[in-house]
Amino acid sequence: MFSSLVFFRDRRLLSIFVFGIASGFPWVMIGSVLTAWLKDESLSRSAIGLFGAIFAVYSINFLWAPILDRVKPLLLGQRRGWIAQMQVIMILSCVWMSTLDAQTALYQIALCGLIIAISSATQDIAIDAFRIDTIGQHENDTMSAASSLATAGWWTGYGGLGAIPFLVADLPGWEWQQIYLLLAAIMSLCLLSVFWAKEPVVDRASLLAQATQRYQALLNHRSSLFSKIASWLLVSLVEPFREFFQRSGARLALQILLFIFLFKIGEAFLGRMSIVFYKEIGFSNSDIGTYSKLLNWWVTIIFSVIGGMVNIHYGIFRGLLIAGSAMAASNLMFAWMAEIGPHKGWFMATIILDGFTAAWSTVAMVAFISLLCNRAFSATQYALMASLSVLSRTLLASSSGVLVDKLGGNWTLFFILTALMVIPSLFILYRLRHQIRRIEGDRPGNRQV
Repeated sequence: MFSSLVFFRDRRLLSIFVFGIASGFPWVMIGSVLTAWLKDESLSRSAIGLFGAIFAVYSINFLWAPILDRVKPLLLGQRRGWIAQMQVIMILSCVWMSTLDAQTALYQIALCGLIIAISSATQDIAIDAFRIDTIGQHENDTMSAASSLATAGWWTGYGGLGAIPFLVADLPGWEWQQIYLLLAAIMSLCLLSVFWAKEPVVDRASLLAQATQRYQALLNHRSSLFSKIASWLLVSLVEPFREFFQRSGARLALQILLFIFLFKIGEAFLGRMSIVFYKEIGFSNSDIGTYSKLLNWWVTIIFSVIGGMVNIHYGIFRGLLIAGSAMAASNLMFAWMAEIGPHKGWFMATIILDGFTAAWSTVAMVAFISLLCNRAFSATQYALMASLSVLSRTLLASSSGVLVDKLGGNWTLFFILTALMVIPSLFILYRLRHQIRRIEGDRPGNRQV
């Protein structure tokens, strides 16, 4: 299995890792930091959980993903140009957030968080497309390595850099508003990395030529200008979805989408309430920064690489199966921590297993979805499938605080329920095992569509 490490020496993976950092860091801005700020301002668990509804934009970003496939910014190219623009918006939004007071400007905070979420979700479209466009159509093993480093980068942004605001929050004289200025400065460093990344070269026009001609033929009775505009819109908005369902078959496509939707729902319910749980049982901001962020960061990087090696050696199906089973086990460890209280040793053990499951499952899922994408529509098709995974992690999981309240604050039962949520996706995964193995050997790439 260690022979798989050769695929990690590819220089293209460095940019993929750095962009992964930029992808994970916005979740600190509107996730853990915002949750901790609102908790310190004495908002209820239900209110904090509902704030997570702003993450729903990640689940619908496929609606504007075709724009990123067809519209090229004036500077830095198709992928890097969109990444840079979105990062500038997030930097300015953090500066705005630093001027707001949670007691008197809650609606403005929600609006600012929504702007960050939309910008981040759009950035993710471009970053995922950058990764798929950068790796060649037959480089399946390199794609698994790229997926592992993208995951390691995401957790570096979310966990490694995400520990900084929590460690700073306990220092004298620091308020959460000032911390948002710090977050803006860190994102500015991510912006610098866009300038030395190499823009992937994809002749998208030739890939789309056949589809464009087909739609123009259907519209040939119209005026030339109308035909060109209508065919451009149809190729941008309809063709990515038609191509995916035609290639996979409607039944298999729907099963794949349902699996993607269900796979991480239990992890999402747990993750949305984890900071609230840590604070309620007695852990300090420094404890959370050290264990939940810094420790989890290193654990995730290590297991992201190991997960990529496993996927290369044993296949994505086994990677998904192992990760899904381990997710349920790690959620049960949280249930036991709810019983024994703020025990740092158990906290460390729980974080290690949770980091393993989060990393491994994400690497396998990212590689799986990437293999399903045609490079002609890499932004749109990846966004469509990834958004389904995010939908369960955001829109549905925003009710996690309500669920804890309905259970009377019984954290043990809550974590047991999140473990059971994994089972339906594993059942679907087992039914799809032959199709997944076939997909691994037949990645759609630079084909005419």
